[in-house]
Amino acid sequence: MSKHGQVKKAVLAYSGGLDTSIILKWLVEEYGCEVVAYSADLGQGEELDGIPAKARATGASSCHIMDLKEEFARDFVFPMFRANAIYEGRYFLGTSIARPLIAKAQMEIAKQEGADAVSHGATGKGNDQVRFEIAYYHFDPAVKVIAPWREWDMNSRTALEAYAKQHGIPVPTSKKFPWSSDRNLLHISFEGDVLENPWAEAPEEMYVLTTKPEEAPDQAEFVEIEFEKGDAVAVNGERLSPAKLLAKLNELGGRHGIGRVDLMENRFVGMKSRGVYETPGGTILEEAHRGVESITMDREVMHLRDSLVARYAAMIYNGFWFAPERRVLQALIDESQQTVNGMARVKLYKGHCRLVGRDSAHDSLFNVDFATFEADEVYNQADAEGFIKLNALRLRIAAIQRATRK
Repeated sequence: MSKHGQVKKAVLAYSGGLDTSIILKWLVEEYGCEVVAYSADLGQGEELDGIPAKARATGASSCHIMDLKEEFARDFVFPMFRANAIYEGRYFLGTSIARPLIAKAQMEIAKQEGADAVSHGATGKGNDQVRFEIAYYHFDPAVKVIAPWREWDMNSRTALEAYAKQHGIPVPTSKKFPWSSDRNLLHISFEGDVLENPWAEAPEEMYVLTTKPEEAPDQAEFVEIEFEKGDAVAVNGERLSPAKLLAKLNELGGRHGIGRVDLMENRFVGMKSRGVYETPGGTILEEAHRGVESITMDREVMHLRDSLVARYAAMIYNGFWFAPERRVLQALIDESQQTVNGMARVKLYKGHCRLVGRDSAHDSLFNVDFATFEADEVYNQADAEGFIKLNALRLRIAAIQRATRK
């Protein structure tokens, strides 16, 4: 059944790869609509080279490339790192946190262009379809969303290549690296091919951002990171913008082989999948942030925040960045960060990042007069006896009851 006439103009999230190139042509052919291509520059570098020319050659009426690096780091990555959000204890959410920003800018272009539809290249099995579309509906509840992978009958690379050949879309004659990847300023991810065997080690040639730890420098490197209200603002005394700071940490961490993660994760749609990730800068940032928190954050505030981190991370992973519950939780997290001001010193060595020092000139809650093992005049150790007995009272009562039942 022809879809012609259903849509006048669609904005496509376009990467220039095989899938989105085919989607672009497919939208023109199947819907008979004008297609505006859009690519978000989140720090993927040379991957964006030649995108506008390729989009127009494939049928796009125009192509927008949006430089979102600073907004990405400042308004998405940094708020997430104020929470120390890591999904299932391992994944730094590099792809997850990028999707709401990509969708936000896409909807802005749709409004600017007067488009009545948006489209993406996410498959019907993954998380990205959820992340994109929940964000679309946040900005326009009536927008028409076209998800070709849920509509067409092409279900293999062979079918895609046949379509590309039929419509004159260039296809690489050989694919050196057969796995799929997604890169931005925070990380690069890898899925598919050999990684679908959970027992197989990821091949070394897969890694892009990090040196093989065994081949990293034999000399450790120390890095000092300064924080203000939970956000990193300087590296080794040099103040940097959020995007430049993250790029600097990527460079430092990558040189020492830091930030490689290989995990089986639970997708929101219900299946397990294997992902291999490189997050060198993010790994350093999280270690340093926790270091400054450890000396400046009230115990109960920290424990309360930490009790909510798994839920916060799941909100981002599942695509609910713009949901009210995430915004409310963010307000609590940001309040907890008001005193997280200071310096962390980390040691980078052969794949490991370890906190070795922390300091805060004005917000430190560490008082050596109280904590010292030496003689002091501010803490009466005999006071601990009553403290312990009161805390043990319910256990003592239970023990008495057990004894009387014998």
